[in-house]
Amino acid sequence: MRKKNKRTTINFDPELHRHLRLKASLTSRSMSELVNNAVRVSLAGKQEDDEVLGGQKSDAQKSFDEMVEQLKRDGFILD
Repeated sequence: MRKKNKRTTINFDPELHRHLRLKASLTSRSMSELVNNAVRVSLAGKQEDDEVLGGQKSDAQKSFDEMVEQLKRDGFILD
């Protein structure tokens, strides 16, 4: 079962917004799709950084890691 998308407001730098609109147009993808994919990649990279650096994690990092794991279990982030 697919969950309903959540709506939010994000303020982009004007030049970044222009590039995002152009990329969406050139790839026939929506800006939302491009942003969602970029966030997935960023979240997956954060976990990889933590694994490489090792060491103790703060409570905030633990919560973040738990969130990433939940996104993976839900199929929003691919390994």
